[in-house]
Amino acid sequence: MSNCIFCKIANHEIPGKILYEDNDCIAFLDLSQTTKGHTLVIPKAHAKSVLEIDQDNLAKSFKVAQNMANMLKTKLNANGVNIITNSGIIAGQTIEHFHLHVIPRFDENDTFEINFTDNSQICNLDEVFKIIKE
Repeated sequence: MSNCIFCKIANHEIPGKILYEDNDCIAFLDLSQTTKGHTLVIPKAHAKSVLEIDQDNLAKSFKVAQNMANMLKTKLNANGVNIITNSGIIAGQTIEHFHLHVIPRFDENDTFEINFTDNSQICNLDEVFKIIKE
């Protein structure tokens, strides 16, 4: 897409701190640096989100993300890594080009937090299961 910032980085129309590149994917440091080493992995072929990307590019992107996660963990002495993607504005997607966040984790105070809230008291599992299976 002509006005997609990630397509422009992938096409080298604008600069990026590129850590890895092959024919299909590119990995570069996220400007936000949620934690030190926060990296984005994108397919060069434009796809809006994880819900629209083709299976081959999805698999290639995850392979690169796994390799980047291992490299970042080793080089930055991280204790763990989050690999996440968002789909849609409500889920936090701000750029409509599929991307994986590879976020090195160092300790409980490393400025990145994911909280899963137990809603089992207000969400009936049997009801949800039935809706999905119909």
